[in-house]
Amino acid sequence: MVTDERVFAGLAPEWGRLYRRCATATPFQSHAWLHSWWLSYGVSGRLRLVLVRDADGELLAAAPLMRVHRPVPAWVTLGGAISDYGDVLLDDRDTGRAADALTEGLSRAARGAVIDFREVRPGGAVERVYARWRGPRRRVRDSLCLELPARPMDELLTRLPAQRAQRVRAKLRKLTALGIAHRVVGPEDVDAALRALLELHRLQWRGRKVTSEHLRPRFAEHLVRSVGRMVRSGDARVTEFRLEDRVVAVDVTLMSPRLAGGYLYGADPRLRELKADVATMLLDACAERTAAGGHRVLSLLRGDEPYKHPWRPGTVVNQRLLLARRRTAVLMSAVLAAVAARDRGKELLNRWRRRGDARS
Repeated sequence: MVTDERVFAGLAPEWGRLYRRCATATPFQSHAWLHSWWLSYGVSGRLRLVLVRDADGELLAAAPLMRVHRPVPAWVTLGGAISDYGDVLLDDRDTGRAADALTEGLSRAARGAVIDFREVRPGGAVERVYARWRGPRRRVRDSLCLELPARPMDELLTRLPAQRAQRVRAKLRKLTALGIAHRVVGPEDVDAALRALLELHRLQWRGRKVTSEHLRPRFAEHLVRSVGRMVRSGDARVTEFRLEDRVVAVDVTLMSPRLAGGYLYGADPRLRELKADVATMLLDACAERTAAGGHRVLSLLRGDEPYKHPWRPGTVVNQRLLLARRRTAVLMSAVLAAVAARDRGKELLNRWRRRGDARS
């Protein structure tokens, strides 16, 4: 088990090789993303990396975790709330020995704590650990994600009703008429483009409810540091949109071998005045390059926002996998009680909102 931050930093080359050999990996399991997240959000002394190597020292499995004490003692995946998927890495060539060893390592290491894997995409590598776990275990729903097939815009339009597809084509013609052009930003310009993104993001949400973390310096540091590395390794793409000589939008797409996801964008509020459909603009550029990159899934990531639904995405519900030993089963029960209480609260809030909508 690794607890030293400097060792974590030095794992980048072999972590990257394992990442490429794990078909279920998402961009949020890349070393660039996780190590940068740790530098911005980690707490000294709480790093817990459970690693499995073969006899020759080759890395076969990795569970990126940290120890927390509240609300109960637990080991949780690195990446936190700003990461849309959590998982472990397991070599695709594994016949079961590495999964067995990782399961055993987690069981030995996490004494006195529950292991809490959040936001696991169905089919994730950690399901192989869950299947082998001998102690108490539970699977509950986590966030909802929406996904499209990784296809060019012309093919995505065939999924839509004729009238809806016609409206989208009109929006694309409007973007062309306005003269909005886009380009993929090279590694040398990524830092400046990301800082422009963050400023545009702040402007587009001014006066409206926004994810406050996206406005904080530690998030900016993490985004610039991680995405810069990911662009150089081919695990991220930054796209810049220009109107004449002015940058009017910047988008970040994160990529793993099979999945790409539009993570964050910033758009000049003046685009609304020009009646430019920003969602269509972003998806058109993203779909074009994602399909060309051989990805299978274009994820719209977490959230059930209305602007995603016109594209007829598929619904995928992330999982929360809880693992405990017999003496820590009470901790898992406390987590499950909190989840149930939160779900009941959401349901009551939704009922109240529906009643309010009905009265209006």
